Amino acid sequence: MTTETKYYAKAEMLIRKPIEDVFQAFINPEITTKFWFTKSSGKLEEGKETEWTWEMYNHSTLVRPKTIELNKKITIEWGNSDEITTVEWTFKNLGKVGTFVSIVNSVFHDETEKLISQIRDSTEGFTLVLAGLKAYLEHNIELNLVSDRFPKELNE
Repeated sequence: MTTETKYYAKAEMLIRKPIEDVFQAFINPEITTKFWFTKSSGKLEEGKETEWTWEMYNHSTLVRPKTIELNKKITIEWGNSDEITTVEWTFKNLGKVGTFVSIVNSVFHDETEKLISQIRDSTEGFTLVLAGLKAYLEHNIELNLVSDRFPKELNE
């Protein structure tokens, strides 16, 4: 794990699918939109900026892939303006058992309350992403975990 700061959020999970399938689920928006964001300007490619959109929240963010090592690691910077963080996915092949995925989001704020909030929200968010991925790849079920986290009906 590489982090640019001692402050980070982390989520990990075993996905009982081959490493190629799990890796592609984060690179290919045709798969990723089944468990995380709703729209993307394209596949993740090293050095090519991409925009991810969560239409249910009317929110988009720019994603800047820094490193993509096939079936091993993805490192991105993402966020808007002063909220940019680094996210690193690592993939460990466990053979017939599946793939162990680790997601680390490095945070940069020095304000204690903001830092705690950012770590809590990131850990929760990436845990939902991994659970949604697991359900989708292992059982072909779209759980809508990310969209149901903050349903718009709560704000009505």
